[in-house]
Amino acid sequence: MTTNLKKVFITGTDTDVGKTVVSCAVLDYANKLGFKTVGLKPISAGCELTSEGLRNEDALLLQQHASHLLAYEIVNPIAYQAPIAPHIAAHKSGEFIDLALVDAAITQVPDDIDFAVIEGAGGWHLPISMNKNSMNKNNSDNSHLFSSWVAEKQLDVILVVGVKLGCLNHAILSAQAIIHSGANLVGWIANSPTIDIANYTEMIETLTMALSAPLMGEIPYFASIEEKNENSANYLDLTSYLSL
Repeated sequence: MTTNLKKVFITGTDTDVGKTVVSCAVLDYANKLGFKTVGLKPISAGCELTSEGLRNEDALLLQQHASHLLAYEIVNPIAYQAPIAPHIAAHKSGEFIDLALVDAAITQVPDDIDFAVIEGAGGWHLPISMNKNSMNKNNSDNSHLFSSWVAEKQLDVILVVGVKLGCLNHAILSAQAIIHSGANLVGWIANSPTIDIANYTEMIETLTMALSAPLMGEIPYFASIEEKNENSANYLDLTSYLSL
């Protein structure tokens, strides 16, 4: 894997706020600029058992929207069938989440790839362990959180905000947590999960003032997820970021 590979981590204010939609849109945007891209979903749950093994719908979409086709095992090295928090799924399976598998997958990204979009799972502070010692509130070690891996790798982070009642608190807290973790919050993207969101303009204005990172796009509501995946890149502005 080339050391010049640009990597961005896509996190969200919660689960089901549009991380996959945004991840695919970012890939589409970069593809149009001529970047050679890959999409990664290191940890997933809620996978379907197929003849080829466990397959996650979000990971398959990332695979489809990338300009370079990676083996599924590289795109999604840690997968669980149960649609629950990954660390709980791992615990129920008698396993533990080993982030060395994620590191190994990333090293298999070809040297000629320019840009990798890495989609998180859930929100920013995703637990990856049920170890009582590591989860102890008096323990300052955050290695039980996926966010500590992101910060350790010094990845750029884009925060996806699902615009709805309650998102202001979630977005401000998430942005503060990302910065406090030591990761590089480069921007945020607003995603509309429903139509006719009350006080939409006021909420966007509030977050624009409250968040230190720039607004990189506002993705509107679409009647179908297929239409949303196909068109969302048109509502982003990543030219400045990708030119750095």
